[in-house]
Amino acid sequence: MSTTGRGEVAAILGYGNQGAAHALNLRDSGRRVIVGARPGRGAEARAKEAGFEVFTPAEAAARADVIAMLVPDEAVPDAWATVGPAIPSGACLVFAHGFNLLYGALDVRSDADVVLVAPTGPGRVLRQVYERGDGLPAYLAVHQDGSGRAWQRAEDYAEWLGCARARLWRTTVREETEVDLFGEQTVLCGGMNELVTAAWRRWWRPATRRRSPTSECVHQLKFLADLLHERGVSGLRQGISGTALYGDVSRGARVIGPASREAMKTMLEEIRSGAFAKELAGEVAAGRPTILRETARAAAHPMEAARRRALGLPEA
Repeated sequence: MSTTGRGEVAAILGYGNQGAAHALNLRDSGRRVIVGARPGRGAEARAKEAGFEVFTPAEAAARADVIAMLVPDEAVPDAWATVGPAIPSGACLVFAHGFNLLYGALDVRSDADVVLVAPTGPGRVLRQVYERGDGLPAYLAVHQDGSGRAWQRAEDYAEWLGCARARLWRTTVREETEVDLFGEQTVLCGGMNELVTAAWRRWWRPATRRRSPTSECVHQLKFLADLLHERGVSGLRQGISGTALYGDVSRGARVIGPASREAMKTMLEEIRSGAFAKELAGEVAAGRPTILRETARAAAHPMEAARRRALGLPEA
């Protein structure tokens, strides 16, 4: 394990899912870690309970040599008003996603290093994998090289997270951001949720048992996603029944057909042009009406009640 920066102080700004994992992994790797969180909020309480010294985000930044900006993407511009001026000379600023580096126009002092260290999974998985002695792969990029050794500092941080136990891929901030947003919108979140909901809605009738489509459209998705992760598309196809395989190769393109591919093209153009970032900023400024409306609608969807019944969970 690298001993580079062992005496440095690392400040984790934001103690959510990703921030908690970073803080715990860095501490277990022998680093000196403090946390920056807004006073009186749940994050402050959770960080103190975990044994960390907690300051306001600006105070934590001022005390650190390495600063990980892990507050939600949409909260970074407001937080930057106080954090940005507090960054010490020669500090290394770490982002786990390039969104605000690409679209945020953050004003960073010229002698600072600004790097991207993006683990390929959510914080809870990053922590679980670390605890069992393994690591998640991570993407690395340099946005600003104030010291002349920004790449080394990015690699050091990735090693402290445990990601060097797996694999580190060098990329650019633009590529990481665009790939991440495109994947979330087309497959991982937007595409998957709409596909599952549409399939359930097409199957469901008042007279049918609601458990069956829930099992097929939701629960088995995890098992096949695991198989896809382990073996790829070709390997997955070798691990399913002949009936499922024929349905896959003969029907899949009906679902993801020309209209879906054209929509993906348009979504990628919106990401690359910055239109999506501007739309998100407008959504946040307006009080997140679309997010609140759609999440409430999904929570009230009959598929959610069917899911709970299928798992034997109490009604919400």
